[in-house]
Amino acid sequence: MNIHEYQAKELLKARGIPVLDGGVAYTPDEAVEVAKGLDSKVYVVKAQIHAGGRGKGGGVKLAKSLDEVREISNEILGMQLKTPQTRPEGQEVKRVYIEQGCDIDRELYLGMLVDRATSKVTIMASTEGGMEIEEVAEHSPEKILKVTVDPATGILPFHARKLAFGLGLEKEQIKNAVKVIMKMYNAFVELDCSIVEINPLVVTKTGEVLPLDAKINFDENALFRHKDVEELRDEDEEDPAERKANDLDLSYVKLDGNIGCMVNGAGLAMATMDIIKLCGGEPANFLDVGGGANKEKVTAAFKLIMTDPNVEGILVNIFGGIMRCDVIAEGVIAATREMGLTIPLVVRLEGTNVDKGKEILAKSGLNIIPADNLADAASKIVNAAKQEAA
Repeated sequence: MNIHEYQAKELLKARGIPVLDGGVAYTPDEAVEVAKGLDSKVYVVKAQIHAGGRGKGGGVKLAKSLDEVREISNEILGMQLKTPQTRPEGQEVKRVYIEQGCDIDRELYLGMLVDRATSKVTIMASTEGGMEIEEVAEHSPEKILKVTVDPATGILPFHARKLAFGLGLEKEQIKNAVKVIMKMYNAFVELDCSIVEINPLVVTKTGEVLPLDAKINFDENALFRHKDVEELRDEDEEDPAERKANDLDLSYVKLDGNIGCMVNGAGLAMATMDIIKLCGGEPANFLDVGGGANKEKVTAAFKLIMTDPNVEGILVNIFGGIMRCDVIAEGVIAATREMGLTIPLVVRLEGTNVDKGKEILAKSGLNIIPADNLADAASKIVNAAKQEAA
């Protein structure tokens, strides 16, 4: 789960991490009122959407007066902000964050994530603040510092000092950076985060070290422990299909391809997408219906795939264990009839009640293409989709 920058900063501030004063506004008038309450001669007006690169898209601007705050807020609110992390059509800005300005001396990068290779939290830092960390990793990997923290000990002062020294900080700056890094790690663990990214982490001319931006993602499996965090969810920022999938308890991620996929099991779903690409196609989604889905859930999953206008063919790949192949077949038929499916549909079934499932499909009278194995299924759906698009 993602949250907005202003929400992230409220969480950090509550845990003793210094942040600049600011407030959220939904109208230009509210933006001016927020600015009036800030002890600053310069204000920063920031679009609040769940995406990075807002500044490059025109969503972050400086205002030197209250009139400029009103003017810029009016310009940003309601705009379709496009960044490398939004959908192609952009994301509508429904709120702005008005923050006081500060005298920046240096811009750094600080990030934390769970490293699945080590099962530990890795802290990353770089002198290249303000840049996309992916660009730094590609062009200047030597500028990324990494420290791995063992969960048995938690973060210790030497972890933070190593990063501070590596960033070239001096005297009071080191002391301030160590405090921020250690408190940030503790917040990461306490809130069950999956990612914390501070870009930039700024050093002011007076030696303060504080986050100028904040991006926090949470492990949704742990939200039951954080009802206060769950209440910060902004459904308007989520993909409608992914939001619907969440309500249906389906694991769904929208992609950019044209081959819809319905699979049971995350590993099998990944393998299915890989072999579609190997055959020259592009998967339109990741969709795992789970191991114990019933006919109604399968039907709902099928409909979910069809909400994507880019889908030109569907591949159903099921290995029946707890989930029986005849149940899958009934769900596929019900959804196909209800939606009047006209695009190619390939179904590969294997496992529990597979013969019964194949018999149900064969007797349905629908134009369903059977497949013997995964390679056969991927090849058939890619070719059929190409013919459909021709």
